Amino acid sequence: MRKVLSVFGALALTGCMTAGTGDALMTLEREGVAATQPATPRSPEELQVLFWNEAQRSARFRDMEDWFAGLDVEAAPTPRTLPRGTAFSAPLKTRLDTLVAETGAAGLMVLQDGRIRYENYGLGFGPEGRWTSFSVAKSFTSTLLGAALEDGFITSLDEKVTRYIPGLRGSAYDDVTIRQLATMSSGVAWNEDYTDPASDVARMTEFQERYGKEAIVAQMRSLPREAPAGSKWVYKTGETNLLGLLVEEAVGMPLAAYAKDKIVDPAGFAGDLFWMTDPRGGNIGGCCLSIRLSDYARFGQFVLEGGKGVVSPDWFAEATAPRYDVGAPGFGYGYQWWTYPGGNFGAQGIFGQSITILPQQRMVIALVGNWPTATSRDHRNRMLEAAALLAAES
Repeated sequence: MRKVLSVFGALALTGCMTAGTGDALMTLEREGVAATQPATPRSPEELQVLFWNEAQRSARFRDMEDWFAGLDVEAAPTPRTLPRGTAFSAPLKTRLDTLVAETGAAGLMVLQDGRIRYENYGLGFGPEGRWTSFSVAKSFTSTLLGAALEDGFITSLDEKVTRYIPGLRGSAYDDVTIRQLATMSSGVAWNEDYTDPASDVARMTEFQERYGKEAIVAQMRSLPREAPAGSKWVYKTGETNLLGLLVEEAVGMPLAAYAKDKIVDPAGFAGDLFWMTDPRGGNIGGCCLSIRLSDYARFGQFVLEGGKGVVSPDWFAEATAPRYDVGAPGFGYGYQWWTYPGGNFGAQGIFGQSITILPQQRMVIALVGNWPTATSRDHRNRMLEAAALLAAES
């Protein structure tokens, strides 16, 4: 039996680091989940992911557990088999091969009806390797929110956030609901500019150094209100970190431990899951789990099939509905899911991580990679174009 142990490792990951409140998470025994620490201590400068060069990213995105503390979750006892389906036409396969080669993709897998219709790897990555998720983890956290609601740990999405995170009382979050937190519509000001060292996302490291375990609450309670709650959408990694903390406080365990029962086992993951931890010993809700390419696809298939009783029957329809316009025609945001034209939706992470789900085509597209910049809009547009071609051929 492996156990979750206390985790106090320092984490200085710009854009992904967080810390919360409370000590309930610090000692927890859970079969199949273990705390890990890097074998080699790393300096804060070495851990600035946004400033790694291309070669460093390519080497380290597949080995984040050697750089950061985390929780390691064993694979499902009965992994889901992904049988081979009919291959795409030669012209479409060639186009997908070119996409992998030219966009810094480490892996691309396409499922239809739960069968693999395309699978390819680059950058020396392979089927049994794990690759970091970045903000794709937000959609995992959203799913665990749905599970906590179904399990009765959370009564309603219209409850106040401060019921679960009392350290936010007296701040701009006083009247914010869980639903508004899940949709990033709290009306609290936030700057997510990855290139600005003075942005809120960049200052997470500063708050961790000053406040340790209390950093996430200290930072978020310091933010001013810029709009009435529920009236304005702004992308905020800090709010997903709060959402992860809220779920952990509600269920009494780290996200990774809860995910063992609610995602890893029911979705049938074939490999272990690694999820970075903060100084509390809890997980980072807005970022930074690592799994196999095929397990990203399995998670997408699990969502496409409705969550196998882990969430309510209507949860994913609700969570993936376009609740807020994000400034591009046909695109929106739900409960930590991006929504696309045609009823499609997905999870996205910087540097080329994504899960795209096409319900009408019963298709899941899983991508991991190392794009040249955090956002690389041209590469993302090429991936969306490829999704449209896949939909057309299906």
